[in-house]
Amino acid sequence: MVTIPEYYVGKNVLITGATGFMGKVLLEKLLRSCPGVKAAYVLVRPKAGQAPDARIADMINCKLFDRLREDQPDFAGKIVAINSDLTQPNLDLSAEDQETLTGCINVVFHCAATIRFNEPLKDAMQLNVLATQKMVSLAHRMKHLEVFIHVSTAYANCDRELIEEVVYPPPVDYRKLIDTLEWMDDKLVSLMTPRLLGERPNTYTYTKALAEQLVQQECGNLNIAIIRPSIVGASWKEPFPGWIDNFNGPSGIFIAAGKGILRTMRASNNAVADLVPVDVVINTTLAAAWYSGSQRHARPRSLLVYNCTTGGINPFHWGEVEYHVISTFKRNPLEQAFRRPNVNLTTNHLINQYWIAVSHKAPAFLYDLFLRMSGREPRVLHKHDVQDQPFRTGFQTPQC
Repeated sequence: MVTIPEYYVGKNVLITGATGFMGKVLLEKLLRSCPGVKAAYVLVRPKAGQAPDARIADMINCKLFDRLREDQPDFAGKIVAINSDLTQPNLDLSAEDQETLTGCINVVFHCAATIRFNEPLKDAMQLNVLATQKMVSLAHRMKHLEVFIHVSTAYANCDRELIEEVVYPPPVDYRKLIDTLEWMDDKLVSLMTPRLLGERPNTYTYTKALAEQLVQQECGNLNIAIIRPSIVGASWKEPFPGWIDNFNGPSGIFIAAGKGILRTMRASNNAVADLVPVDVVINTTLAAAWYSGSQRHARPRSLLVYNCTTGGINPFHWGEVEYHVISTFKRNPLEQAFRRPNVNLTTNHLINQYWIAVSHKAPAFLYDLFLRMSGREPRVLHKHDVQDQPFRTGFQTPQC
């Protein structure tokens, strides 16, 4: 078999979600470790008055790309920004861009998704399911496509005790749900959502499960693999330890605890905190594309699934996370902390709600009142409103 860098020599790669956390790391790792890649096409929508080219230019100026910039000063010439909106018909691609992509792309990495747990069901379906359907449809028209990688989540099937590397039947047929949501108004959808979710904790895991079924049902003769990462956190090694560009997911919880903003969280001390570094997930993703692409003629065609998790091999529990986070920030306090770090985990809903009121909202309200009286902008209470969104941590660990 050819090596991973050898496989990507001369390849044209298409990436969705390239401006997101994982997408940035994927783009950087691909260009740095596989210098023979011909071009990386990235689908980007205009945002805040910035054209796609400008957004990409700003993005690659961040510290994440310093190592690549040092190794390959001209790497930006390989990045081709394509104006696109995944929520629009035909991905909002011009006829010229459609012709370009269908004529040259060899590998697709579909990373784009909404990761908001409390996204309204209609919006989550639009971003996680319908956008995937449009990408699969586009892939069917690609004349030289070798492999399509769909990034899912290890929690797409979090209602199961054992999660193997297969696609499980979802709670409903995605086609029927798409048809139903077309005529329902938002209020009716909101009322139906809890019943539809069943044992799943949020619309994110629910729609990711539907997207997996869609990929399986509509892949046809496409060579497809699914990557299921667990809770993706800061980088372990590449391009340097500890890189992260947002406070989503575990990093936001850690910083909120260190600042003294987060004091209580509904979680089990014994639940596995299945944290996986972003560079491990990206290495898995690139390797999966290499394996599926280079072996496409040597093995029976099948949809491969990769659970990219750590908890089954090296379990780390939320009680341990609490201890290490608090002890770290007590030794190394953050600047401008709201108060002394101290977090308590509880599985009891009523106790958690009590401590939210006493330890979160009451002090935040008083502090914002003080800021208002001193002529400054209130800034604490709204952070608690975001923080107090449900964060479920009792998911079962997927087994590889």
